[in-house]
Amino acid sequence: MTVWSSIGASLAAVLVGYLLGSVPSGWLIGKAHGIDVRHFGSGRTGGSNVFRSLGWRAAAITGLSDILKGALAVWLARWLFGNELAAALAGAAAVVGHNWPVTLRFRGGAGGATAGAALCALSPAVGLVIVPLAVFMLFGVRYASLATLTAALGGLVGLFVRWYILGDDAGLIYVLAFGLPVVVAVIIGLRPNITRLLQGREKRLDFSRLKNMGRQQS
Repeated sequence: MTVWSSIGASLAAVLVGYLLGSVPSGWLIGKAHGIDVRHFGSGRTGGSNVFRSLGWRAAAITGLSDILKGALAVWLARWLFGNELAAALAGAAAVVGHNWPVTLRFRGGAGGATAGAALCALSPAVGLVIVPLAVFMLFGVRYASLATLTAALGGLVGLFVRWYILGDDAGLIYVLAFGLPVVVAVIIGLRPNITRLLQGREKRLDFSRLKNMGRQQS
């Protein structure tokens, strides 16, 4: 592959990832229920805000859709362009597209589910360590923002370990083309949440509705 063809493939991978990430899953699900989820809660389109505004079923569909965007971006770029640089760039671009979708005038989510899925598609071994930690932050600690930060920062650390300690050459590509851009995108997207976390004012997710629903059905 020549230099120019490699640059072209990388740019195409970024475009593919960004467009996939820009599919506004949470917004579409909200519209199907007659609301714009950006007018509720955090104003974002991700699964946690859909949960606050529409409940767990709509949130589950949103989360699965956002997961699919991240994984599909990596798989599709890998299949189309046949190299890990394109796959990593597409995964990072999917997170950027989810956070700042052109379809919603650049107002989207925070990127946690999409980033975690792309991480698993790029490096399943790292994903199997980091994603459960992020899930614990979401359901155990009940901070959606902390779960997203865990997925991004933990993914970067895990990919760095894969490269630096294990000596895997692809790991460096993942660190530079995926891990670093995703961390930057997530931190920018979560600036208000990070401030509230540091001040102890960040709101936890309220899963009491799930428990009450379970009691009613039993």
